[in-house]
Amino acid sequence: MTGTAEQIGAQPPGERRASRAHTALGRFGEDAAARWLAERGYVIADRNWRGEAGELDIVAHHAGWWVGVEVKTRSGLAFGDPFESIDRRKLTRLHRLTAAWVRAHAADRRGTPWRVDAVAVLVPRTGGIRFDLLQDVRP
Repeated sequence: MTGTAEQIGAQPPGERRASRAHTALGRFGEDAAARWLAERGYVIADRNWRGEAGELDIVAHHAGWWVGVEVKTRSGLAFGDPFESIDRRKLTRLHRLTAAWVRAHAADRRGTPWRVDAVAVLVPRTGGIRFDLLQDVRP
């Protein structure tokens, strides 16, 4: 069977490379964010947890709260601030996922407060990494 890449659902080679680079940057950002959060007292409990509504990048315990953390990584600001990609719909989903994680894993499900935080990771090509944290982000 033959067909174009589009017809058979494949990506052209250049797009595959770009997709792999994007995935690698995202993974790098999540790893860096986990280390950065740990340095600030977050105890990482889970990574890339999948629930029915999607995936939580990081789940941590911080100052008595369970925290679902969304990590957004960019190599520059050409596509806007990383936080701009977290819209109301995504926040609603992140809240559902965090609540589901707490129900499934926290020992005291009723008395355990939880929240959603977001970390923006900027990795410019010139070097260095910048982190920004928003705590208790709500839709």
